[in-house]
Amino acid sequence: MDEKMKTGYQKAKVIPGYTYGQNQPEHSPVSPQNFDLLMQTVTLTEDDLRALRQSHDILKDQVEDILDVWYGFVGKNPHLLHYFANRRTNQPDAHYLDAVRKRFGQWILDTARAEYDQKWLDYQHEIGLRHTVKKNKTDNVDSVPIIHFRDLIGLYHPLTATLKPFLARQGANPEDVEKMHAAWQKSILLQLILWSYPYVKEGLY
Repeated sequence: MDEKMKTGYQKAKVIPGYTYGQNQPEHSPVSPQNFDLLMQTVTLTEDDLRALRQSHDILKDQVEDILDVWYGFVGKNPHLLHYFANRRTNQPDAHYLDAVRKRFGQWILDTARAEYDQKWLDYQHEIGLRHTVKKNKTDNVDSVPIIHFRDLIGLYHPLTATLKPFLARQGANPEDVEKMHAAWQKSILLQLILWSYPYVKEGLY
């Protein structure tokens, strides 16, 4: 990563289980050609990528505040908090929540950097596996075995809707805020589609 793109958040924290940029055990089954077509389908353009990169400097010092909102939403919904619960006690696993939070914070920055190359594509597949067949393995926890597809997709609106005020906090003009927010909506949708691969019956993706 270029030095000028690093933030205090990244420098200060060792992120457990964060393997983006490393060789993933499984390459994405989505070919570069199909990935390009998928970007066309969600209408993620070069202008959107520029808008995402513009959002990086706006959001980099607000990561913890954003996470407070998102984790607050999960915490208020027992059916979502359940995915972080210990299977024996049915109580939230604080270690698990904290480890995922650190990766979630880095995900905000990675999304905003918008370097959507093969390494990034491979890591999206890894994230999808961690919601399904590899859930719990990264953090060595004893929690429920899968995040249900309905809730994975259902989180789209809470994430995107609550992000907009943060994009407007540092004085960006309203037109730029709208462009950045639209770009985030497209990028999150793109990532949800990529994370969905392990849920889909072979041949139907």
